[in-house]
Amino acid sequence: MRTTRLQPQSHSLSLLLFLLALAIPSYAQVDPGPRGGIANAGGPLAGLSAAEVGLFNDAKDVFAEVDSVSGGITGEDGSGLGPTFNANSCASCHAQPAVGGTSPHPQLGQVRRVNPQIAFATLDRLAGRNQVVPSFIHADGPVREARFKRNADGTADGGVHGLYTIAGRVDAPASCTEPQPNFAAQLAANNVIFRIPTPTFGLGLVDNTSEEQLIGRFNNTANARAAVGIGGHFNRNGNDGSITRFGWKAQNKSLLIFAGEAYNVEQGVSNELFQNERGGIESCEANPTPEDHSHIFNGTSLTGTLTQMSGDTVSFANFMRLLAPPTDTVNTFSEANGRSLFNSIGCNLCHTTTLVSEESIFTNQTNVTFHPFSDFAVHHMGSGLSDGVSQGNAGPDEFRSAPLWGAGQRIFFLHDGRAGPANGGILRAIQEHSSPGSEANTVISRFNALTPGQRQDILNFLRAL
Repeated sequence: MRTTRLQPQSHSLSLLLFLLALAIPSYAQVDPGPRGGIANAGGPLAGLSAAEVGLFNDAKDVFAEVDSVSGGITGEDGSGLGPTFNANSCASCHAQPAVGGTSPHPQLGQVRRVNPQIAFATLDRLAGRNQVVPSFIHADGPVREARFKRNADGTADGGVHGLYTIAGRVDAPASCTEPQPNFAAQLAANNVIFRIPTPTFGLGLVDNTSEEQLIGRFNNTANARAAVGIGGHFNRNGNDGSITRFGWKAQNKSLLIFAGEAYNVEQGVSNELFQNERGGIESCEANPTPEDHSHIFNGTSLTGTLTQMSGDTVSFANFMRLLAPPTDTVNTFSEANGRSLFNSIGCNLCHTTTLVSEESIFTNQTNVTFHPFSDFAVHHMGSGLSDGVSQGNAGPDEFRSAPLWGAGQRIFFLHDGRAGPANGGILRAIQEHSSPGSEANTVISRFNALTPGQRQDILNFLRAL
């Protein structure tokens, strides 16, 4: 029997390949999660004057103010809460990774606390008058608002239904008995959709970007978008036809309108932009309207600072207007390669990298180059993400390209927060872009066709933003 001298070499080669396999990373794609270290957001715009920084700090204090019904509870100095509400402060929802951001998480990120909406079921309640935490609000889940798709008669609804009412609070009118919505029944009828808070960092620069630039940059990518099945259009104001750009469906025209609507919807505070209480619940109306308003007097004086004399909505808008954008930490080879791949597969066709602000009244804010990673247009995202709600000319499955700046320190993604630390995070958010009717299908196919290591590079890049 003839022996072969290749057999020992074959064993050696197998052993060598085995050892090499142990040394080479598997590259199973994993969302690295929100990066640690300092919060790369939350401060004022660079270059502001001392007076403008002072205005920012004063406005930030108002943004963090806690509201009660009539302002008579220690530590809850604001007034106007209810009759229905989702939160008692802007900063309770816009928290991660700093004031002005989005939903916190009890174990992750810069702000580590239980979903603040849990506490509102019992906060300031009379004995035996606690309310129920809705089943979709979780201690480790995102802050949420609930919208109903349809009214009881089958017509379109789409509006926010507050999680709680002031009935049973120590500072509510005794006549107020308004119950919480029957969320269990609405969930059973598949009639509830959710939204989570959008981050507000850098929005002053977005507010100060001309329509001509938004349209020009959008038109410049028309051929490249068409080649991969991406359309899109701008949501527009029904009266003057101007581009709206704030909110999940780009439904709000300006930061002031965005602030006024949120104050009325999320906290139930009537204001100079949204004058009336929501829902017509007269038995629960405790204050003259508008509850938030400009001031004739600062105490007993006719003069004061802009913040002292303005209504809260003006201060909310000023805080957001002067809030700096997030700063990225792209510096590794993997992150740099991820940026290149992000562009080459077509993600940048919706998540536009660079814009430039126009002339500004604020110091050193004219012609500022910034990187929001959004075209601020709305796009069809398919049946998988459709929420059945239309706002302006954005239809049921259309959403604004979510700005990706600051993604590195966010915890929850997509309009309803479905992509989080328990189920894949930012990787799931990417995959959810693909469903029947989505304009992103070809781009996501390209993503999935990359090598595992290349896909990980894109995830690392996004977590460096």
